[in-house]
Amino acid sequence: MAFVLPPLPFDKAALEPVLSAESFDYHHGKHHKAYVDKVNGWIEEKELAGKSLVEVIDLARDRADKPLLNNAGQIWNHDFFWQCLAPEGSTRPSERLTRLIEASFGSQQALVEKLAAEAVGHFGSGWAWLVLAGDALKIMSFHDGETPLGHEGLKPLLTLDVWEHAYYIDYRNARPKFAEAVLGKVVNWDFVSRNIDEDAAAKGDLVPEAA
Repeated sequence: MAFVLPPLPFDKAALEPVLSAESFDYHHGKHHKAYVDKVNGWIEEKELAGKSLVEVIDLARDRADKPLLNNAGQIWNHDFFWQCLAPEGSTRPSERLTRLIEASFGSQQALVEKLAAEAVGHFGSGWAWLVLAGDALKIMSFHDGETPLGHEGLKPLLTLDVWEHAYYIDYRNARPKFAEAVLGKVVNWDFVSRNIDEDAAAKGDLVPEAA
């Protein structure tokens, strides 16, 4: 059994008008699928059979195999990203997450603004992240398919895809409008809250292991 493309955790029209069903047809159905297909094409060549996606990412780092790292990382990042989204107004931060947000940023709105600024200011393709670093929240970004997964001391909590394919259908080249709308309206704060206490790597590793 190869890696498979997991279904979206919501109806593809559930986030309209922030993100359209058409955008998910392309982003999930074509771009995300392409990364899955690419890694599946390497299962025998790169000896990936039986490994989980997280194990493949670790192996790619150990081998300094950037093509494998980028494609496997893109699968994991997208799996995680879909979980970060929910219909507008359907979730809110837990008490613990609220305290951490206030301690690190002052308010939820300030967090959203700073994460949006990180996303907009990231040069080229990549991902903007909210992570738990020790006992504090931290905002950072990674290029291409890199992920905080496996970086010591970082627990992924929330991400925003800033590859152009994530926003071009709905926002054309207006990355700032995309970042503001998604982070301000359709974040799954329940998922972000759970990630503080739970193993985000396990929750994000939604693709069955290859065999």
